[in-house]
Amino acid sequence: MTFRILLGSLIWLATLTGASAQPIFEVSVNDIDGQKTALAPYRGRVLLIVNVASACGYTGQYEGLQALYAKYQKRGLTVLGFPCNQFGGQESGSEAEIKEFCSANFHVTFPMFAKISVNGEQRHPLYAALAGSGAVFPGDISWNFNKFLVGRDGKVIARFDSGTEPDSAAFVKAIEAALAAK
Repeated sequence: MTFRILLGSLIWLATLTGASAQPIFEVSVNDIDGQKTALAPYRGRVLLIVNVASACGYTGQYEGLQALYAKYQKRGLTVLGFPCNQFGGQESGSEAEIKEFCSANFHVTFPMFAKISVNGEQRHPLYAALAGSGAVFPGDISWNFNKFLVGRDGKVIARFDSGTEPDSAAFVKAIEAALAAK
């Protein structure tokens, strides 16, 4: 009986700490060119994971995200863009069209990935880890350009809504603090 109680307590604790979610670096994804990959190559880097869209009122944030990537890449920041068509059909193009749009309009050089679902039954495992019930910042993604800041250890540090501009003081401060942490 004691073993059952202990086991039940450990399972409950694992659920509370998010241990039930798939670790960020173990998540399998497809890149923008359709090649299967994982987030493992980003282990040890600070990640800024953003669900993006080409026809959104926040699409101009691509410029700020690219500027952050250019400024902090050598210090260990990687911006990862995940197109999503769940909000008003604002990312209806193909991956090739998305890639061309981002390159031509915003000179995006940070890694981009294939379209995914961030909410609902088809929620990608990455977003289950970021925002699922066992996550540090659980809850549905409210719109395009929600941002998750992930530390070098793969743990989510902060979550920012769509309205948070990439150059806002609080946002930059959080990135710099994550980069300074070893």
